[in-house]
Amino acid sequence: MGAAVRVGDQAPDFTLPRMDGAPFHLSEAIRRRVVVLYFYPKDETMGCTAEACAFRDQYDVFAAAGAEVVGVSADSADSHRRFAAHHGLPFVLLTDEAGTVRTAYGVGKALGLFDGRVTYVIDRRGIVRHVFSSRINPTRHVAEALQIVKRLAA
Repeated sequence: MGAAVRVGDQAPDFTLPRMDGAPFHLSEAIRRRVVVLYFYPKDETMGCTAEACAFRDQYDVFAAAGAEVVGVSADSADSHRRFAAHHGLPFVLLTDEAGTVRTAYGVGKALGLFDGRVTYVIDRRGIVRHVFSSRINPTRHVAEALQIVKRLAA
């Protein structure tokens, strides 16, 4: 496991496949917008669905404040497409099947069993401005990230 990425660190750059198969490059995204990068354990599980739907419900507010929401899990592109369609998710979901990006960010496992749930707010210079980790309070990730995004937009 890599060292945990912290506030003030340069966000590790990466390229991962989107759910439509196209590559997503973090370095390109941060040139355009603040990126809210959230790692979650698994599509269609209770906490992950609550978190994704909370991001969905605030998506327009994030976009208006100049942020792009990006979710990352080890699930396949097919799983992501079904998850996004089922819940009307308007944001990008990325497949990190090998866990290389999760490792680069130092996102470990909760209780040693389940992939962790961590959200990063990354500014347009690639600097991490906020990190929030909570396995048991998935919707709080959205509220905390939105606070930081609004502060960066001000």
